[in-house]
Amino acid sequence: MKTKAILTLAFCAAALPAHAETSKEYLSIKQEVGQSIARGNAWLAEQQKEKGFWDDGGLPAFTALALTALARDPNVDLSSGKLPDHMKKGFDWLLEQQKEDGGIYNRGLAVYNTATSLTAMSATGLKEFEPAIVKARRHLIANQWDIGVKGETDNKNDGGIGYGSKDDHTDMSNTYLALEALSLSDTVIEDGNYADEPKLDWNAALTFLSRSQNLTATNDQEWASDDPKNKGGFVYTPGDSKAGTDTTADGKVALRSYGSISYAGLLSLVYAKLTPDDPRVVAVKEWLGKNYTVEENPNMGPEGLYYYYQAMAKALNAAGIDKLKLADGSEADWRKDLAGKLLSSQRENGSWMNDNGRWMESNPILVTAYTVMALEEIYRSIP
Repeated sequence: MKTKAILTLAFCAAALPAHAETSKEYLSIKQEVGQSIARGNAWLAEQQKEKGFWDDGGLPAFTALALTALARDPNVDLSSGKLPDHMKKGFDWLLEQQKEDGGIYNRGLAVYNTATSLTAMSATGLKEFEPAIVKARRHLIANQWDIGVKGETDNKNDGGIGYGSKDDHTDMSNTYLALEALSLSDTVIEDGNYADEPKLDWNAALTFLSRSQNLTATNDQEWASDDPKNKGGFVYTPGDSKAGTDTTADGKVALRSYGSISYAGLLSLVYAKLTPDDPRVVAVKEWLGKNYTVEENPNMGPEGLYYYYQAMAKALNAAGIDKLKLADGSEADWRKDLAGKLLSSQRENGSWMNDNGRWMESNPILVTAYTVMALEEIYRSIP
């Protein structure tokens, strides 16, 4: 990697002028966030392998997440249509991994790898990626479940998307990543050049989202609960929560809602174009307000903490939430709270890492990409 490119990433934020339209109370933190993003991306650039990928070539998602962080950097201008050399090298490698079925994967986890890769290509806004984007979209859409009677959501997994196999289950994590990637790449097919492309069944997807939320008014599954601890939050997949269970006052076993997947749920509902007054949106925001924190992943503690941070920033930004209403009626300035937490935990070399290794978060490349993406959401959302 050329030293000049890395130094440019690391220090150009310091020279950014204060924008007149930025609220005075956010001027300082916006500059700090911009500098932190540059340092994080400089560290990521240093970690790129000679062949162009990051960390593990068997999992293109590592490369895709790093490229998304680099492409969304507010200190880097891609409007000329030309990528910096290290980003071009990374995208060249990523495209070489695309299979005949449109997926971008090597060692399984086809949906996860393809969705993150599609998001990375979409983040550049470059037309040169359109053919690969269209193929990747087909792959994700083909992996939406429709088991049993065709066109009917008669299986609890119907409408959702899993890791890529239709003999196991669908889940909120893969579904949210796929919905995000498809939504962010919609502009490619909306111009009419790809009029005959397949479309996701958004009605079925919304049914799956509803079946993953603790809200009996819109969830037709018997396990759904309206108990105060869990009402409105999301679980991993209909009938299963990575956060375990609670026993309610009447003796019923309730699946425990948890933070990272509840933010993924909110973001998915936004992409499904539900209005802010839809009961599902209202309920998940209420749960998130009751469980608001930047110290842990609610009901999961340190597990998946940085996945939580990036899902939180993306969801609150996409939902247009300036201040999140809390249970006591007060409002949380999530931008300042989250930015403060992430800025204070950045390591001297510019990276981040979770001491808890579940879901690969002991890997600093993965965690740094997550964190830079969260900071970029904060930066773009500042009023």
